[in-house]
Amino acid sequence: MTASQIHRPGTAEHLLDVRNLKVCFQVSDRAVRAVDGVDFHVKPAECVGVVGESGSGKSTLIRAISRLMPNLRVSELSGDLRFEGRDILGMSERDIRALRRSQGFSMIFQDPLGYLNPTHRVGRQIAEALSPHSKGESDSQRVHSLLEEVGFSDPKSVAHSFPHELSGGMRQRVMIAIALASDPKLLFADEPTTALDATVQLQVLQTLYRIHKERNMAVVIITHDLGVVAELCDRVYVMQTGKVVETAGTVDLFERPKHSYSARLIELSAHRINFRSAGL
Repeated sequence: MTASQIHRPGTAEHLLDVRNLKVCFQVSDRAVRAVDGVDFHVKPAECVGVVGESGSGKSTLIRAISRLMPNLRVSELSGDLRFEGRDILGMSERDIRALRRSQGFSMIFQDPLGYLNPTHRVGRQIAEALSPHSKGESDSQRVHSLLEEVGFSDPKSVAHSFPHELSGGMRQRVMIAIALASDPKLLFADEPTTALDATVQLQVLQTLYRIHKERNMAVVIITHDLGVVAELCDRVYVMQTGKVVETAGTVDLFERPKHSYSARLIELSAHRINFRSAGL
């Protein structure tokens, strides 16, 4: 155990520990409270879901934790955020970039075309994200290994492609490969299947679940889709208007929701998936 992991007694078992997180945006002449006093934690190798309707604050929560805030005026960002005991909010921009760069945390976004550079080949973009601590393989070998890991049977061809030459599902797999390039201990996935059709959604979810298990890596899934939560997550946080209104094990949440909002989300869900029914 490192010294940084024992900064706060009683939380050494948490990879990520968040207490009383508050985020407020200044919009014109009014303050908008997007996250309001949230407590949140993730253990090593755990898969955690954050669910809620649009505007519930779930994406802002994760962006605040990862210090990737949207292009809005932030009037308040406060709380105690620690990754392996290290103070995230107290980090310099250089230190937070280093944490994203190697064996820290990384993010998969819901719109690959918005984050992939259309003028660069896929292989180059993955290579730029490689952890500096990667050893034993050349950059091109490591890129091809990552593309194989996310399910491509012809990684050399994909690496040579431009983003527009790939399908939506393929681009999302490329985004996963880029996120894995830094060898993260924690992976955030923000609505990773929203823009995909049902068959491709399942394929991407299978890929995420397999990598989560094979790498023994913690994953946080941000979604409005309770089917995704049912299939992937060990534990769930339910958010409404910037607050966590319930947290529970996934089976307990579906079978015995304690908050009326949680129960309503379950009732409104278009599909109640049997746990692990899709072979994830």
